[in-house]
Amino acid sequence: MAKFMIVVAALVGLGAAAAVAAPAKAPANWDGLVQVSSKKLKLVYLQPGADFRGYTKVMLDPTEVAFHKDWKKNYNSSTRDLSGKVSDRDIQEAVSAGIKASNDIFAKAWRDGGYEVVTSPAPDVLRVRTGIVNISVTSPDQRTAGRSHSFSDTAGDATLIVEARDSLTGALLGRAVDRRVAGDNTTGWRSSVSNRGDFRDLVHEWANISVKGLAQLKALSPISQ
Repeated sequence: MAKFMIVVAALVGLGAAAAVAAPAKAPANWDGLVQVSSKKLKLVYLQPGADFRGYTKVMLDPTEVAFHKDWKKNYNSSTRDLSGKVSDRDIQEAVSAGIKASNDIFAKAWRDGGYEVVTSPAPDVLRVRTGIVNISVTSPDQRTAGRSHSFSDTAGDATLIVEARDSLTGALLGRAVDRRVAGDNTTGWRSSVSNRGDFRDLVHEWANISVKGLAQLKALSPISQ
């Protein structure tokens, strides 16, 4: 867990959005992993020689959830109404809700994909760690006098981090990073309900990509040197 937290902290602190906006400038190697092309995710790194064919079960770590480090400050600086400002409590409540929702979404996606979700390491168990970080909400729908909705073209954006490790040895087999917009990019009224729905849809999309990605990795295994 500690190593993954370092990755999460680095992306939150340095700004993953900038890193994934120009993937051509991303490092070719990362913690011994080699960058490979992907049609589904912005950045994908794999361990040369890794063999994913033996994994039939997954062990899922709780999803790490974090807002962009400057989001609260930037949003509050543009909001004149004190009742409309975002508090630390607001963020903590959103993070707690996001962790629970993400855990449920990823677990269901893996089960629906035919993988048993287990809690103990074994030779056939792949350990999957996920993070939804650098979250920015365009219009958080803070309740102010005379207003219950806000106007924006998107709900916001976030960055996915996913790591795959052998559950017994802890060997790092792969890592991916992907930043996406939440929402349909159509300008309209936003509410807390629509924001939650848009971000849930985004996590659903990432979860399904992760499950399908393992099937593709099995077909490509062992990964070319």
